[in-house]
Amino acid sequence: MAAAAHPLTAHGTSASRLVRALRGERPETTPVWFMRQAGRSLPEYRALRATGTMLDACLTPELASEITMQPVRRHGVDAAVFFSDIIVPLHLVGVEVEIAAGRGPVFRHPVRTAAEISDLVRIDPALVEERGDAVVEAVQRTVAMLAEEGDRRGEALPLIGFAGAPFTLAAYLVEGGPSKDHLAARSLIHSEPAAWADLTAWLAEVTGRFLALQVRAGASAAQLFDSWAGALAPADYRRAVLPASAAALEPARALRGEGIDVPLIHFGVGTGEILADMASIGVDALGVDYRVDLDDAVARIGRDVTVQGNLDPALLFAPEDVRRRAAHAALGAGLAARAHVFNLGHGVPMNTDPAVLTDLVRTVHDWRAPAESVR
Repeated sequence: MAAAAHPLTAHGTSASRLVRALRGERPETTPVWFMRQAGRSLPEYRALRATGTMLDACLTPELASEITMQPVRRHGVDAAVFFSDIIVPLHLVGVEVEIAAGRGPVFRHPVRTAAEISDLVRIDPALVEERGDAVVEAVQRTVAMLAEEGDRRGEALPLIGFAGAPFTLAAYLVEGGPSKDHLAARSLIHSEPAAWADLTAWLAEVTGRFLALQVRAGASAAQLFDSWAGALAPADYRRAVLPASAAALEPARALRGEGIDVPLIHFGVGTGEILADMASIGVDALGVDYRVDLDDAVARIGRDVTVQGNLDPALLFAPEDVRRRAAHAALGAGLAARAHVFNLGHGVPMNTDPAVLTDLVRTVHDWRAPAESVR
């Protein structure tokens, strides 16, 4: 897609609340979206997904685009996040994986030895683009629907693309599925450092191409999602993981040379000790989970990065007055940064009452910072 046809220009998403905040401006109304807002918490999603697999839904453009739009219409959030899964690019290149209900990604052939990794990394990452037509079409359909919804609201609505960070993908691949401690992946870092480096470099290219594919097709922002980085010792993260995360963002960043300059977000879970490292790779915004207050996060990373977050998802089940006070506290703490995008400190839980999310969006949109407190 040429820069002039990209939604940043063609649909004015560069002037949206979200994109402005990610770039360091502070709109009068704080933008809000939720990780996992598109999906399982919505009854309309469950009705739509009554048949077929998760991968089928991700790779059926009509389904993926409609699911992406559902929370935008229902909750009035300021952005859509593309309905997909972090393992989709691995599926596209031919890795045998399924998303097991109630469990998550399960790989038929885990890679646990240097020889197995050597075989895996021979797969050409360019297959992501060659086999990614359904992803491109889903993004394009969603962008067109967001433009219509934005016209109805009188404001531009951007799409956020996302991809899994190399460590999180490697953790699933090495374990063969979900794990509580990611011990196999952590062990491989030390027992087979060269093979680990090959694996994460390959994953950086695969997932980076997937992220760039979404951006080129019309996403106006992009988030690299590292679910399990918090399981690592900080020194191991810096040495064996962060370089691959930086590389995973390069394909999307390289599109700036074509005039497609989307802001980049980096998010991880349990990453309080490595926030400064995560912010160091040239991102525009840093997602902060609920374990660290936003003003404390800013003290660790500095004010040159927008913060995103970070209401504890457990508060979605608290009394209304408790939830609203907590949202106001997070909004106030976000004033320490150059700008703030309100979000949860992790994804929307499956059994969340959708009406609570809608009310939370109103709470955020109605809040105004005291003039003297804006720094």
